Amino acid sequence: MPLQLRRRRLSARNEARSLRVAKREHFAHSRVDGALELAQHELIMTEKDFDKVRRSTRVFMRVRVVVAGKNSDSRRFREACETIVINAHGGLMYLNQPLDMDAMLVITNPFTQEEQESRIVFLGEATEKGQRVGVEFLTPAPHFWGVDFVPTDWPAPPATVRSS
Repeated sequence: MPLQLRRRRLSARNEARSLRVAKREHFAHSRVDGALELAQHELIMTEKDFDKVRRSTRVFMRVRVVVAGKNSDSRRFREACETIVINAHGGLMYLNQPLDMDAMLVITNPFTQEEQESRIVFLGEATEKGQRVGVEFLTPAPHFWGVDFVPTDWPAPPATVRSS
């Protein structure tokens, strides 16, 4: 399938998904400061959204990885790419595959040959670089990325037991 056709299909899927989300989550009028009614943003944030704390710090870093899984056409794929953002619980990268939310992917660090199972938790708009795909590891893996300057809020590696 030509790349332009694939991008159009991705764009159409994302547009349809965005409309479904917009209908479900956005309101026609929202109150600002409890008095004015404006339809500018059409979204009301709850207090809970302000109190959310990240599980681990995001680091903007390019790390080469290989991603494998099944695309939305149920075809297996394997694609080399680079991350945009990483943290102890996953990352964000560009992929050139039509993908579905909650799909399972295996990410391999080609330098260490370590693999991490993950699921898709975010699908961005299709661009010339590909589609931004956010993944969450099934189990936290702060050392998967090979980052030497691990932020203090990333979990420590499990203690190893040495046999005498």
